Amino acid sequence: MSSTEDSPTTASAPAEGEAGAEARGETGPGASTGAGGEAGAETGREAIVRAARRAFTLRPYAEVTMRGIAAAAGVSPSLIVKRFGSKEALFNTVVDFRAAADELFAAEPPALGRHLVLTMVELRDRLRGDPLLRVVFSLGIEDERTLLRARFREQVTDRLAAALGGPDAQLRAELIAGQLLGLGATLSLHRPDGAGVHAGAERLADLYAPGLQRLIDGP
Repeated sequence: MSSTEDSPTTASAPAEGEAGAEARGETGPGASTGAGGEAGAETGREAIVRAARRAFTLRPYAEVTMRGIAAAAGVSPSLIVKRFGSKEALFNTVVDFRAAADELFAAEPPALGRHLVLTMVELRDRLRGDPLLRVVFSLGIEDERTLLRARFREQVTDRLAAALGGPDAQLRAELIAGQLLGLGATLSLHRPDGAGVHAGAERLADLYAPGLQRLIDGP
């Protein structure tokens, strides 16, 4: 993939519903910018990553431009170059699930089911979008979708399988990953007035974690 911009800035694609929007972590342009029109150090990076996630999910890599991402993030193109270096480096950041996996899997197996639910809800609130759903909603060309799925498998599913061990560890890990994606999709689909949105993290964990824990514990 080239780090040069491949085409002029394009208009945003039509909205695809709440689930797709949340999977991309959409926010309004310039939401985190300061008085000078440039975002603060940490919020600026977050705004760029959210805008890039949305852009790379909606359009093929070659159609995404640094200018378009900058406009959506409310920052200057030069700031993106300063923070990330190139479009390819920014794309590699977007398809990296390791940070989310570090938080999701930061519990011992006996407590992991509940931890997964509580952490998923917390990440969605903090990131203003789902940390995993882009693997489902990506509309890029086949090479990009393949890379996204490969990263997800390596950084999420295979990592979890190695931690679980025991019989059918890979199968159980795949089912757990599917359950997490299902939770994120359900909460996104029923925004903003769904029962799950108003239930609270602890209540969601009461209902959802036992099924996850059964898969974690295995036979």
